[in-house]
Amino acid sequence: MTVRYTKNFLDKLENLFASSEYILRYEKGNFKSGYCILKENKIVIINKYYTLDGKINTLIDIIKKIGFNVNDFSDKKIQDLISELQQTELKL
Repeated sequence: MTVRYTKNFLDKLENLFASSEYILRYEKGNFKSGYCILKENKIVIINKYYTLDGKINTLIDIIKKIGFNVNDFSDKKIQDLISELQQTELKL
């Protein structure tokens, strides 16, 4: 899959998190993006000052690390997106 660095593609990634058990938040600060689990809540925190490319690359990397199960989602479009993202290699 080719990664498209557009606002529309970022929205698709954000919708994926909205459909999952993870909460996606954009926060300011000097930190590396990643995901963390706080008090049994699964929260993904992204630096809000990242560029569009940086946000997309970070979200794809997190999706791969979390290892979403395609069968946990009922929406076919989200299932297809997860399958494609898990096979995507980012070249920076």
